Amino acid sequence: MRLITLIKKEFLQLFRDRILLIVLVYAFTGVVYTGGKGITLEVRNFATIVLDQSKSPESREFLSKIRPPHFRIVAYVNSDKEVVEWLDKGKASMAIVIPPEFETDVKQKKGKIQVIIDGTMSMTSTMAISYVSTIAHEYSLEILDFSVYQKTLRIPQVETKPRSFFNPNHLSTWFMSLLELFNMTTMVSLLISASALIREKEYGTIEQLLITPVKTWEVFLAKIIPTVVVIGVLSLLSLFIMVKGVFKVPIKGNIILFFLVTCLYVFAMSSLGIAIATIVNNLSQAMMVIIVILVPMLMISGAWTPPEAMHPVIRSLSLFSPMRYYLEFGYGVLLKGVGIEYLWKDILGISAVGGVIFLLSALRFRKSFAK
Repeated sequence: MRLITLIKKEFLQLFRDRILLIVLVYAFTGVVYTGGKGITLEVRNFATIVLDQSKSPESREFLSKIRPPHFRIVAYVNSDKEVVEWLDKGKASMAIVIPPEFETDVKQKKGKIQVIIDGTMSMTSTMAISYVSTIAHEYSLEILDFSVYQKTLRIPQVETKPRSFFNPNHLSTWFMSLLELFNMTTMVSLLISASALIREKEYGTIEQLLITPVKTWEVFLAKIIPTVVVIGVLSLLSLFIMVKGVFKVPIKGNIILFFLVTCLYVFAMSSLGIAIATIVNNLSQAMMVIIVILVPMLMISGAWTPPEAMHPVIRSLSLFSPMRYYLEFGYGVLLKGVGIEYLWKDILGISAVGGVIFLLSALRFRKSFAK
């Protein structure tokens, strides 16, 4: 009964905090929308300049393939000096240089072009080079097919027929909207639980509360359970309204399983938030600590780099991050539609790491506010 009363008190305090409510709504709507729409892993409208020294039908045909949505030709320049100036000033990210002898070389089956790219953003530049290489390869095949047709010859060819599971059109919005949802679930869980305890410390009410008959563990759980309920419900609402409704991501898996495991994950993150609140004096300090913890957790979670591609030491450290297991679980159940028979390892990982965090946080809380 005392625990239920404390939980009701935490819910009342949470819903009376208008600023926090605005942050919650924005996190699960605005941030998810911005992440899904504003961040893309694809090459889009890549600013390109062209130095066509050939000015031949062959060069024009090749350049006709450098088109939106991947590339955007912003200018045709007349010299190598202009190419360097455009790239140095950041007005273009890529330059395509076609030599004067391109027409003759193509007819002799040895045509070459030069691609100069701004490698500052290595991931995007690598993908852009890959796109241009694919275009050049397809252009070469067209020339080869025409030459073979003229000679009425047939040559053996190997044709690839790729088939993509789970995201057939390779839409980055599917990945990014879910990633932002998972990120907000993590960050807001830390923030709400930490702010709930810090508010009590700043007002001095935590000491008053602990001199009452309530137990320390009851106060501890009362700080966590409302966060679990609120974030769990907001995650589901954001999933259906933003991810499925706005971005048209098909939800294939068991929603009840996703909700339950999300609550388990939020429970672990809220415990960590309480632990952070016990070692800081105000919310500003808590935010700094949360950022210091959250950024590395995201980097080693596998969101941007597969664990297999990480350095062995970093890959070993990622095993202690509950976010790694939660991301694998989330994508597995929502995009792949697989069940607990395939995801039990991720659920076990969240439970194990979360259990350790909960125990350490409970001990720290008890030590800080022991009667």
